[in-house]
Amino acid sequence: MTARNRRNTADNSKALGAFVAAKFEIDAMLERLKGLSADHFGAEPDEVNWGNVGTLTHYASLLRQITDSAFKEGEHAE
Repeated sequence: MTARNRRNTADNSKALGAFVAAKFEIDAMLERLKGLSADHFGAEPDEVNWGNVGTLTHYASLLRQITDSAFKEGEHAE
């Protein structure tokens, strides 16, 4: 194995480690969001107001940016 191949393997292992760490972080955030969603984002049905709607709409907008980018939809469509 040449020095260049060893360096590429080392570089790839660092990239793989960073990728797995980022994926783990995303998975953890998604699980927390699923739990919050299952709890209706902390809102009681009889107490929902337009502030709750605005907050949830904002969350949806941020998530849409992510899904549009990930799935090449919306402004990220090819």
